[in-house]
Amino acid sequence: MSLPSYWMATTTLPRLPKLEENIKVDVAVVGGGLTGLTTAYLLKKAGRTVAVLERDRCAQADTGHTTAHLTHVTDARLHELVDRFGRDHARAVWDAGRAAIEQIHTIVHEEKIECDFKWVPGFLHAPWKSEQPDDKLGKDASLASELGFEAKLVDSVPLLGQPGIRFPQQAKFHPQKYILGLLNKIPGDGCYVFEQSEVEEFQDSPLNLKANGYTITCDRIMIATHVPLMGNKGLLGATLFQSKISPYTSYTIGAQLPKGTAPEALFWDTSDPYRYLRIDSHAQFDYVIYGGEDHKTGQAARPEESFLRLEKDLIEILPEAKVDQRWSGQVIVSVDGLPYIGETADRQYAATAFCGNGITFGTVAGLMMTDAVCGRKSPWKDLFDPSRKKLSAVWDYLKENIDYPYYMVRDRLARAEGDSVDGLKPGEGKILKLGGERVAAFRSPAGKVTTLSPTCTHMGCFVRWNTADSTWDCPCHGSRFHPTGDVLAGPAEAPLAKAETQENY
Repeated sequence: MSLPSYWMATTTLPRLPKLEENIKVDVAVVGGGLTGLTTAYLLKKAGRTVAVLERDRCAQADTGHTTAHLTHVTDARLHELVDRFGRDHARAVWDAGRAAIEQIHTIVHEEKIECDFKWVPGFLHAPWKSEQPDDKLGKDASLASELGFEAKLVDSVPLLGQPGIRFPQQAKFHPQKYILGLLNKIPGDGCYVFEQSEVEEFQDSPLNLKANGYTITCDRIMIATHVPLMGNKGLLGATLFQSKISPYTSYTIGAQLPKGTAPEALFWDTSDPYRYLRIDSHAQFDYVIYGGEDHKTGQAARPEESFLRLEKDLIEILPEAKVDQRWSGQVIVSVDGLPYIGETADRQYAATAFCGNGITFGTVAGLMMTDAVCGRKSPWKDLFDPSRKKLSAVWDYLKENIDYPYYMVRDRLARAEGDSVDGLKPGEGKILKLGGERVAAFRSPAGKVTTLSPTCTHMGCFVRWNTADSTWDCPCHGSRFHPTGDVLAGPAEAPLAKAETQENY
């Protein structure tokens, strides 16, 4: 028997009003899950007015039944992406996921959303109890490192004891708490979120849609409904589009563990269908979420047996686990392993087929939709285009996208040079990771340590330590700062902020 997910059982979202009047906005978003609400939040931040229409309750369907792994590591193995699309395109796919995690972290930090966000390692590993070697693990680890992603091949991953790859700087959060934070920020200033407002009709002259007998007139429409609606695409076009996606059902169980039973991390194996596991630490206990058993929706004779197999395996791995939640969710898969995000008709956009990476690719969809509305070219536009056929092999990925905001701040995700100020020499500056956050740390010749935010106050890039001049320099637009954060040269006008994670020494 399937129960409400752990997320839905532990957080209650507010009830929001129905659409009960005619309104006009810049963008109408159909679907109140993570994809639609992220899009609405980012559009509002960009100065656009937006209305979200949800046919039932926000985040109660697919978002409410996720396992909330935040990882740039895709379901399709990296060597498969390279073989299928080439190195530059494979790197772009993983970069998109990494940009999404950074965007989520930025929203959590800026809006002070209490959603249990935490950076954790992720482990891709051979199936539990399998004795068959997977020679592709070494290939994936080498490829990841060559393409600029931290990855380390290990002989034995924690808890499961199988060979695998350790990916640092993955993350996890409580999706319903995150959605609650977004819902607190979207309504107001000409922006709306409506529940119990199923879209009944789309029209294109003028562009509008109808729900509950009322009309929302808009300049653009974003369809964020997991399986895309027809919209203005027309029956034939919509049918052809939907023929390129396949729905799968995935099963999940949740269980309490004694405190300290397992390391806090993400795990997923190389089997097909694969199993996935995450461990959360709470004040009085740990909680494990374990899932898999994927099959095409509607094609399992006894789906309840999937829960029983998961429970049997989990008890073997963690004998003290006490299962208290069971739920299932749907995964939409594309024919080539990449999501479809982009324009499907004139001024109409859709996002679907996230292929098991719903949180990250849903966030990418929000970024890309905001780019489209604001007239910016997204580096992933052609890569995830719903009408894509064959991606061009001639593509200087970094050169073509160097001015995109994500690549201007890509150093946010670079390796920190340590997790303590103890190794700083007098007169030296380094980017360190202290208290889970990156800081720009400097030790004066007299021994005093100053810790600053490494974010340049001009456009948000990360500064770097200039060993020749003993300054913090911004690689994006040339701003320079004294070791203590004061502006030495513009275009930045404000000093580097004091770090929040560490007091000055």
